[in-house]
Amino acid sequence: QVWLVESGGGSVQAGGSLRLSCATSRSTSSRYIVGWFRQPPGKDREFLALIADNDNTYHADSVKGRFTISRDNTDKTVYLQMNSLKPEDTAVYYCAADVSGNYNIKVLSSEYEYWGQGTQVTVSS
Repeated sequence: QVWLVESGGGSVQAGGSLRLSCATSRSTSSRYIVGWFRQPPGKDREFLALIADNDNTYHADSVKGRFTISRDNTDKTVYLQMNSLKPEDTAVYYCAADVSGNYNIKVLSSEYEYWGQGTQVTVSS
């Protein structure tokens, strides 16, 4: 079992920034991927970025240059720094984890086994 808890969401004006946090439980597995997804109202879940235990990262083209994923290796918290926010970034943001040990790039929500509860991000024009 992997526990994931998102925080840091809220309301912000267009052009502003937010940093989301994903607190993760201590895992006995040494191989894992943590990803960030978002789901706008009435739409499907969208992949944003991932980070693996080997520090490899991958960002979706739609947010590359604005969003950056990182990890605090002391407490294992995974962050999503979001800059230059736009109204279309409004969504519920989720972190998710895969502990299969497969390091292939995973961009589908079905490829992740564990999910946090989500945190709301609202960007006003």
